[in-house]
Amino acid sequence: MSVLPSVLHDAAALTAATGLTYTGAVVTVAAASVLARSPERRRDARATLTILVRRRPPR
Repeated sequence: MSVLPSVLHDAAALTAATGLTYTGAVVTVAAASVLARSPERRRDARATLTILVRRRPPR
């Protein structure tokens, strides 16, 4: 009996769970950057979103 299918299945499940968690974090921070009342919180949320999606701010 090979353990390779079991390992691949577990790796795929872990990858899917990690992707869903990351997507949830990005959506939450994006919503905070739009819906926050104070400009400081919106600015902080946008900075965090920039870090999460690994984009540099425009020059």
